[in-house]
Amino acid sequence: MILDTLRIPKTKFPAWLLVICAFLVITAESCKKKRSDMAQTIYKVNKNKAFNKVTPEGFEPVFQKVLAEKKAKLANPKLITGFYEGNGYDPVLILDHMEGDDLKSITNYLQHASDHGLDPKIFQAQQITDLVNKFYSKDGIKTTEEAYQTMAELEVTLANSIINYSNAMQYGLISPRKIYARYYTETKRPDSTAMLQVFKVPQLKNFLDSIQPKDPQYLALQKALKSNVQVPGMSTEESDRILKVNLERLRWKNKPTQSEYVIVNIADYSLNVMKQGKSALTMKVCVGEGRNIDRTDNLTEYDESDKVDRPFSRETPQLNSMIYSAQVNPVWNIPESIASKEIMKHAAADPYYLSNENIDVYKNGAKVEDPETIDWASAGDGYSFKQRPGDNNALGKIKFLFKNKSSVYLHDTPAKLAFNKTMRAVSHGCVRVEKPLELAHALFGDSNKYQTIETAMNENNPEPTDLSLPRKMPVYLTYITCWQDSNGTLQFRPDVYGLDIVLFAHMKRLLTA
Repeated sequence: MILDTLRIPKTKFPAWLLVICAFLVITAESCKKKRSDMAQTIYKVNKNKAFNKVTPEGFEPVFQKVLAEKKAKLANPKLITGFYEGNGYDPVLILDHMEGDDLKSITNYLQHASDHGLDPKIFQAQQITDLVNKFYSKDGIKTTEEAYQTMAELEVTLANSIINYSNAMQYGLISPRKIYARYYTETKRPDSTAMLQVFKVPQLKNFLDSIQPKDPQYLALQKALKSNVQVPGMSTEESDRILKVNLERLRWKNKPTQSEYVIVNIADYSLNVMKQGKSALTMKVCVGEGRNIDRTDNLTEYDESDKVDRPFSRETPQLNSMIYSAQVNPVWNIPESIASKEIMKHAAADPYYLSNENIDVYKNGAKVEDPETIDWASAGDGYSFKQRPGDNNALGKIKFLFKNKSSVYLHDTPAKLAFNKTMRAVSHGCVRVEKPLELAHALFGDSNKYQTIETAMNENNPEPTDLSLPRKMPVYLTYITCWQDSNGTLQFRPDVYGLDIVLFAHMKRLLTA
């Protein structure tokens, strides 16, 4: 033992010795990676005599050169080059998986990426297939130099493609946070630990099997894609695209993990209270106005501009949060944008508009006693507006609050007729709920607080009342344009916000990156 030789107590020894010990361990590990039997191991598998003289020392400079040449085209260049630098430039993917059909199995998965709505070209499927076939050929490689070159190109391409494929299957091809301007849902993305895992798996085939999405919704959309399902009112190309973008959404790690939660599908104008995997309450909702309400953009044509998300100012954002309280008979603090574009214009046209709508006016924080005397057509800044509780309050009789960066919430509305419309993207961004009292019951249960809510919502002279939930409820505002319902029927919805267009444009972009 080194410690015994140096006669240093095992419990107390200087920091410099720790450094030496660590260096020896690292060196020992690196030495293990230098496989002296590389030639015999490979020849045993492919029977190609060109590999009889390959050595780790001969392979290393060729591998370094190929790594440097391909670095610019790698999706994760620092991670991949760092791994091989720290492991003595050992071609682990080839040498650990070349026996049997393990290495060959990767070609099958990559070639069938289209089953997931992904182009195999994204993962260099054909290039890997050609390199694998060449590597296993008895006479496809003639010289030791060609053997080194083929091994190096195959190892680098495998590393890049397997990591990319693994990321796509487990986390999605694209990060929604990077492409959507109003996306605030917690979404897990692959980290270095997850990506480096591909170098450590005992068997590639088992690993690739394990990462295939198995969610019933995913499998249903896969089946529809393979069957070339035609969506009513859409062309074959459009049908294909709506399935592909929604398969990508299902791969994102942003789904609810709680046993109970509220979920709003913006594209479906619906809200569900989910309990133990089933809907305990469903209702219509109205959401923010969208940029593609008239469906002038229908996935027919794409250009560079489609890669940039340009949300309409009133679109409801995608987010997740926790509903923590409800306000019965709420006061509406009218946003500045609505005040300047709508309230002041109405007041300019009708001096009694503000009093009729129970709207109080404030100037630099102080209440204005006679707002009808103000010339609203020429009024400047500094005014703010609040609508008192009542039957005509824009928030109705109750609003449900959750923290978010967009100042949106779920709320009642006096404009009930909108729920009879098919297209319900009509709000300023908040979500109007069809059955507010039923939602309150789902959140508060048969409690005294719920009884207070029920009573207060029917008061003649209402006053604002804040009530905290007995237990915070997760809420998700999502955007899904295709799914399978509980009866096994595929449902499709118009891309009212144009988010399918943005997503598909980015998926296409990867083919030219």
